[in-house]
Amino acid sequence: MSAKQRLAAPEISLIVPTYNERSNIAPLLDSVRAAFGDIPWEMIIVDDDSPDHTFSEVARLAREEPRLRCLRRVGRRGLSSAVIEGALVANGGVIAVMDADFQHDERILGPMFDTLTGTGADLVVASRYIEGGGIGDWDARRARMSDVATRMACLLVGNQTSDPMSGFFMVRRDVFASVIYDLSQQGYKILLDIISSSQRPLRIEEVPYVFRTRQAGESKISLMVLAEFLFLIIEKLTRGLIPPRFALFCLVGSFGLLVHLAVLNALKLAGFDFLTAQVTATSVAMVSNFAMNNEFTYRDRRLTGASFYAGLILFCLVCSFGALANVGVAEIAIHQIGNWSIAGLFGAIMGAVFNFSAATSLVWRRQRRRTYETANRP
Repeated sequence: MSAKQRLAAPEISLIVPTYNERSNIAPLLDSVRAAFGDIPWEMIIVDDDSPDHTFSEVARLAREEPRLRCLRRVGRRGLSSAVIEGALVANGGVIAVMDADFQHDERILGPMFDTLTGTGADLVVASRYIEGGGIGDWDARRARMSDVATRMACLLVGNQTSDPMSGFFMVRRDVFASVIYDLSQQGYKILLDIISSSQRPLRIEEVPYVFRTRQAGESKISLMVLAEFLFLIIEKLTRGLIPPRFALFCLVGSFGLLVHLAVLNALKLAGFDFLTAQVTATSVAMVSNFAMNNEFTYRDRRLTGASFYAGLILFCLVCSFGALANVGVAEIAIHQIGNWSIAGLFGAIMGAVFNFSAATSLVWRRQRRRTYETANRP
């Protein structure tokens, strides 16, 4: 292929989110070249500031391959938001999404593109659950989990596709643009988000593929990935009324209540007076809530080192003001309604909303920076 052809405007933009995938980039690039053939393409690696410097490997390869680009994100994490940001800088009329770990079969990129352009479809899904597809060497437990997740996803999108949880798909640029403002940007299931956010039923075609074993790097599957999927379902079913991060914040708060009661009763049995036990239990619960929120709710803004302890102090102050908001609203409600349970519920909701808003804007605000390391790179 001539240099002029290599620099032609792409018809398709392949978005590949990465985190610690350095060793996969070069073989993936070779595979994509072979898969697209004469179709004008570009590949955009969206890297979440990988500790293994995946972004440096992309920069090295891009010196010889102008169709390869890298969008390095600092202080942001997550597959869905990575795909969205990659699509926003893409030049192709078709947006494709796949992983970097070779679990998605890059050889069907060409057939997917032909299906999209040949049928007039809005979206083509690489499906594991139609004839010719498969889940590879998954064990029974993972297969059951996938089946349950797929059934839950169908609560949102019905039977529009056999594999709404697929992370391997192609979508027309104008279709993606039509849903951009309604996308959650949370979690890992961007396809489900796109389909459920569309204001009209999408015309969806499917191409079968067999899910393959990861070639290198490490799996990103975790309990938090599953939790984020559940929160995406909640957000879409409530039409955005309950943001995923707020749902997780409240879940952590509920666990903190259990910690509080456990400590309170343990100190009661140990013979402490109520005031001492209450203050101690409250302090333990606050520390517990902060640690869990730092690890899970705000893991993309996780505080470490001295920032962790400064954040803990600020979080405790925030919660103290949240308690005042709780009591104040409950006091107003009890005079207006006269029902203790309802007044207490109103107070708890106000406290949760205040704590979440203050924690997001003050404790875990976006301010992370990391010095770029240049020495002794592999």
